[in-house]
Amino acid sequence: MLQVVIPAYNEEQRLPRTLRALRRHLADRRAVLGTAEVIVVDNGSTDHTAEVARAFDGPGFPVRVVACAVRGKGAAVRAGLLATDAELVVFMDADGATGLDALDEAWRRSALGADVVIGSRGVAGSVTAARHSRTRATGAACYRRLAGRLLPGVADTQCGFKAFRGDLARAAAAGLRARGFSFDVELLVRLRAAGARIDEVPVTWTDVPGSTFVPARHGAGAFAELAAIAWRTRRLSPTTGGVAGTAGQRSPVPLPAPASLPVAAALPVALAAAGAASLMGER
Repeated sequence: MLQVVIPAYNEEQRLPRTLRALRRHLADRRAVLGTAEVIVVDNGSTDHTAEVARAFDGPGFPVRVVACAVRGKGAAVRAGLLATDAELVVFMDADGATGLDALDEAWRRSALGADVVIGSRGVAGSVTAARHSRTRATGAACYRRLAGRLLPGVADTQCGFKAFRGDLARAAAAGLRARGFSFDVELLVRLRAAGARIDEVPVTWTDVPGSTFVPARHGAGAFAELAAIAWRTRRLSPTTGGVAGTAGQRSPVPLPAPASLPVAAALPVALAAAGAASLMGER
């Protein structure tokens, strides 16, 4: 069984298009992907996000709404992952920016032994269409450099499409503390430190208007959260094997208990602060 987690905050406008596309995609591939369930995590929306999601629930396309009162994308994804019980679990953004071909590739890579498959706009073969301002591009480049200190070899930690072995996803999510937009980094750090094989795959990605991430409002917080993640996970060391791993072989390493989890290489707080200052200075 496959479960798809979609975190959503005030997404009544963009969510229907994404769910329609996902319903078509899953129906066309039911013979391969099998039974699938969609879990929409309503992150305290003040619009009709939950009602819109429930309206899609039906035979052949079950949609479940999970409420998450703790605000923040990281909190919503954590709640969604902990609500799963499938062997393969995916989370994707409500805007549907990542092409759904990534789902097919994630299924294939999982069958070949990947524990985690992440969509990446930073590897060869990716196609991106973005309308980001110079300010946002500058901040994103700085963020990638800093995130790379925690996850060497991963080109894009922030693409809104990731697939996991379900047991690993739930164990890592249980220890996840980042509530904001940097949660991906902590989740991947914990998974890598636990010995998970992480495959990064190219995607087709289109910027969709209406993002809830506003650089002027959330930029500094994202950098500060990176520093907090580095501090929290400073005692973990990346296991051998890195990103590539060995095709066809799953990692035998179980995730440690959440209390023992908190990283990879430490990220100095001063660097995160400098990155935040750089971003804010570019506004």
